[in-house]
Amino acid sequence: MRRLQTGIVFPDGYQSHAATETCPGHSTILTGAHPARTGIIANEWYDQSLARPDKKVYCAEDPRVPGSSSTNTTASAQFLKVPTLGDRMKAADPRSRVVSVAGKDRAAIMLGGHAMDQVWFWNGKSYATLRGVGSPTPAIIAQVNATVAAAVAKPELAVLPELCRSHSHTIAAGEKTVGVLQEHSAGDWSAFRTSLAFDHATTDIAIGLLRELHLGSGEAPDVLAIGLSATDYVGHTFGTEGAEMCAQLLGVDDNVGRILAALDATHQPYIVVLTADHGGHDLPERIKMHGVPDAARVDPSLLPASMSKQLAAEFDLPEPVMLGVAPFGDIYLARTVPDNLRSRVLAAARAHYLAHPQVAAVFTADELRRMPEPAGPVDEWSLAERFRASFDPDRSGDLLVALKPHITPIVGVGSYLATHGSPWNYDRRVPMLFYQPGISGFEQALPVETVDILPTLAALIHLPIPATDIDGRCIDLDAGVGDTCGAEGR
Repeated sequence: MRRLQTGIVFPDGYQSHAATETCPGHSTILTGAHPARTGIIANEWYDQSLARPDKKVYCAEDPRVPGSSSTNTTASAQFLKVPTLGDRMKAADPRSRVVSVAGKDRAAIMLGGHAMDQVWFWNGKSYATLRGVGSPTPAIIAQVNATVAAAVAKPELAVLPELCRSHSHTIAAGEKTVGVLQEHSAGDWSAFRTSLAFDHATTDIAIGLLRELHLGSGEAPDVLAIGLSATDYVGHTFGTEGAEMCAQLLGVDDNVGRILAALDATHQPYIVVLTADHGGHDLPERIKMHGVPDAARVDPSLLPASMSKQLAAEFDLPEPVMLGVAPFGDIYLARTVPDNLRSRVLAAARAHYLAHPQVAAVFTADELRRMPEPAGPVDEWSLAERFRASFDPDRSGDLLVALKPHITPIVGVGSYLATHGSPWNYDRRVPMLFYQPGISGFEQALPVETVDILPTLAALIHLPIPATDIDGRCIDLDAGVGDTCGAEGR
C-alpha cells in the first residue's frame, strides 16, 4: 500500500449511489456507469414477471436456466446492461484479453463483463468458471484448488500480528464474541472465506493467469481484474474495527505487494487502479462503545414480511402485500394487490415507514423517475440524488427506504453481525489510487467517483468512449503520464 501511495491518490473517492452493496459497486468500477444505468440495483431484487415461483433474483444469475432459483443460480452477466472496459477493448481490437478473478462470482462477473477470456471465482468448495469460458482450464486452477482443499482440512492457527494488538478487545454481540482472532476448525469451508488463505488463493490464481497467458505481451492491451473478497466477509462476520479486520488488511497489503511484484516481473508497461465496491459499518455493539449512542439493530417491524403482515390486516388482503429483500432499499407492492387499492396501500406503507423513528426517508418510484440524473460534486448530493443514481425503473422497488445513520439492518445475531448498503458516507466512501512505475505521484483532495475509472483508463489507451454512454469523467493524471484526458478534459 505504501508503494501505491506514491502514485495518484484520491482520498475522497465515492461509490456515489445509495445501494452500496457488492454487486452494484462492482458494476460501476469498469463500466463508468451508475447502477441506474448498469441495471445492477442491488445484490438481489424482486422481478414479479418471472415465470418461476421464486420471484427474487440474484444480480449475477440467469433466471432463464431451467430449475434456477435465487438460491440455486447459474452465474451469468446477463443482468448487466452496459459494456465494461474489457468489452469495449475487445470490440475495438479482438486481440485484447480480458481476465477476471475474484472471491465472489458477482465481483468477477461485474468487473469482467460479457466477453471475458478467463473468469474464476470461489463457489464454496473450489474456484470455478462460467460455462463456455476459460477452456482449456489453466494449470494454476487445479494447483490452487488442491492447495485450498489441503488447507481447509487442517485447523488454521490464530496468529495475531503485533500491529493489531491494540485492536484486540473482546466484544459481545448476542451469544457471539468477536474482536479477537480465533482458530478455524479443520474442515470448516465457510470459515475459509474469512481466512487469510482466501485472498491469498485468489491472488495465486491472478498471478498464475498473468504468467500462463503472458498478459501484457500481446499486440493489444489486456485487462486483469482482481477482486479480493475476504475483507467483506470479515467485516460482515466480525465487524470492521477488531483484530480480525486488522489482520485481514495486513493480508491485503501482502497480496497487493505480490501482485505488483508479478507485474514488475513481466517487464511490460502497466497501470494499476485500487478501489473498493463499497465502504463498511461496524457492528452496533462496538459502535456504541465508541460514543455513538444511537447505533442499533433494526426494529423487526421494519422487515418487509412484518410490513406486509401489517398492511394485509389493515386492508383485509391476502399476503404477501409487500416484497423486499431487506428492511431498506427496494420495497415492492405485490402484483396481487387489486388495482383499486394499490395507491392507498402504497401510501399507507410509506406513512408507516416514515412514522418509524429508525427511518430517515422514503422515496417513491414516481418521484425518482421524474428526477434528473444527479450532477455536481458527489459529496454534496442530496439523499434523493443518491437514490436516483441507483434507480432503474425496470427493476427498482415501488418504495425506496433509507434507514437513519448507524442503524444496522440485521435484526438478530447470526452468521453476519455487521453490514453495509446504506446511502451514508461511511458506506459510500472508498479509496481510489492509480499507480504506474515511474509515475510522478500526487494527492488530489477533490471528490471523485468510481465511475471515473473507466474513462480515465480508456483515455490512457486512446479508446474512445462516447460521453453519453457513461456517467463518469476522465481524471487528468498528467503528472508522469502526459495529458491524460486531452484538451477537452474528457
